[in-house]
Amino acid sequence: MTHVNYKELAAVVASLTEGETDAVALMATVACEVHHSDDRFDWTGFYRNVGNDTLKIGPYQGGHGCLVIPFTRGVCGAAAKTGEVQLVPDVEAFPGHIACASSTRSELVLPVYNGDGMLLGVFDLDSNQPNAFTQEDADALTSILSACFARAVV
Repeated sequence: MTHVNYKELAAVVASLTEGETDAVALMATVACEVHHSDDRFDWTGFYRNVGNDTLKIGPYQGGHGCLVIPFTRGVCGAAAKTGEVQLVPDVEAFPGHIACASSTRSELVLPVYNGDGMLLGVFDLDSNQPNAFTQEDADALTSILSACFARAVV
């Protein structure tokens, strides 16, 4: 099992996305780079805020994801609704968990905002291992997302 070198990942994402403001282009690049940075990351992707308290699938790496998630359902919905990082060591114990993939055992979902404080969506990481994510993962990825999406527009 590899562990992410977050300093290196942040530098790579920053160099690849420098000057880019398109939210979907940024999402695609981040999903790819993060997904391939660690064996724990089984599914890595974005759900976009499309209004009406609804998330729709965005760029991702891994098997298929759910197409639509209301803010009222699942781990992704909770992150979008509350604006708080959801660090879930056991998805089976999360009330209202949506099983987009039966292999998912743990999940980390981070809200994604642009520099104006607009919720662009959520960044969802799934693992087929229980208790795969740490507070270090959450903090480092929050920092990377904040820097990357600061200038993003939809």
